[in-house]
Amino acid sequence: MKVITVCGSLKFKDEMMKITEEMELQGNCMISVIYPTNEDKDYYTDEQADILDKMHKEKIRMSDAILVVNVGGYIGNSTRSEIEFAKSLNKEIIYYTDLV
Repeated sequence: MKVITVCGSLKFKDEMMKITEEMELQGNCMISVIYPTNEDKDYYTDEQADILDKMHKEKIRMSDAILVVNVGGYIGNSTRSEIEFAKSLNKEIIYYTDLV
């Protein structure tokens, strides 16, 4: 069993939820992102967004690997920084496009 943190753009929410479920059913412990409950892009204050970013980095730190949901090869700036953070910790990087 691996502990894997899901990373990627929230515009791929449906794909993130589907692959997270599939990977969990294969025996992995999946740590997901927080999905905003409000569609407003400015829903979180800067302070809240900072807290969520720090918590996501802690999730990566606790994980064996990250799963990058890169639909169509898309990787945004935030996800790119999460990949670099995971690499700095010698975490395995799994790409969604390699799994589908």
